[in-house]
Amino acid sequence: MPALLRPVGIVGTGSCLPERILTNAELEQMVDTSDEWIRTRTGIRERRIADGNTAASDLAVPAAERALEAAGVTAKAVDLIIVATVTPDNLFPATACLVQERLGIKGAAAFDLSAGCSGFIYALGTAAQFIASGIYETALVIGVEVLSKIINWQDRSTCVLFGDGAGAVVLKAVNPGEGLLGLYLGADGGGASLLTLPAGGSRLPASPTTVAEGLHTIHMNGPEVFKFAVRVMGEASLKALAQAGLKKEDVDFLIPHQANMRIIEAATKRLGLSREKVYVNLDRYGNMSSASIPVALDEAYREGRLKPGDKIVLVAFGAGLTWGAAVLSWNLAGPERRGE
Repeated sequence: MPALLRPVGIVGTGSCLPERILTNAELEQMVDTSDEWIRTRTGIRERRIADGNTAASDLAVPAAERALEAAGVTAKAVDLIIVATVTPDNLFPATACLVQERLGIKGAAAFDLSAGCSGFIYALGTAAQFIASGIYETALVIGVEVLSKIINWQDRSTCVLFGDGAGAVVLKAVNPGEGLLGLYLGADGGGASLLTLPAGGSRLPASPTTVAEGLHTIHMNGPEVFKFAVRVMGEASLKALAQAGLKKEDVDFLIPHQANMRIIEAATKRLGLSREKVYVNLDRYGNMSSASIPVALDEAYREGRLKPGDKIVLVAFGAGLTWGAAVLSWNLAGPERRGE
């Protein structure tokens, strides 16, 4: 990666998850599936589901508040807000603007970013460039999804996979050698049809027909997405490491997108890591798309799994098809306990 004008790092993390837990046993009563089938093929035991009144911004705001508190940064100090999501409150205005208003941040730039499950990595890289260049001092990056609102609960191939949640980080300039060291982003639009929400945009506006045909829910070619993910997770990680001037032997910790345990295991093997160096919460939350990595990052940090100087790889794949990996030299000391 070209040298940044200023090194940029994460100075605070936060997350927010709905209280409702949907177990595999409950899904057995809804569709033709089984707990054993779901666990052996995906690694998922349960997921969090937002209630009918909860939108993306309702999860994003508490996650952001916790990240700001952890960073010791006031909301008024934030210059830039990027929300990575495929389930915004509305197509417009941007959910980032709604978050800005609820946090009481006046005048900060705010926009949404859509890159599927890779969205948080894309947003992290985008925000870092603004800080590195000196345009902004403090950025708030949020990955949030309420995928339960766009799931076909009669489609057993997809309804077992996804969950809701939000994770956030605060970015600021850090000391040389700390923070973001490497970033690799990519996309292949030739695979756009493999994972899509067909209707609701300008190609297929909402109509009685699109609703009746279930075109406002997730459609996925699971086997093809799986093959793509197994290949690209390892490749993207290695390319980001090369940009950082590091080798896979230098990696202290991996936080992968939480989509499927077999995909995570393939990336782990490609990097030659032991299981202890990989953070997994897939079993508890399922695939939260752009929220998966920031939620896992927040949990890993608060559990004391990340130490200053650790070389950490974040890697994801998603609709688009997209992929992204970031390499960080962790710059935060152990978390302070909070009354949460």
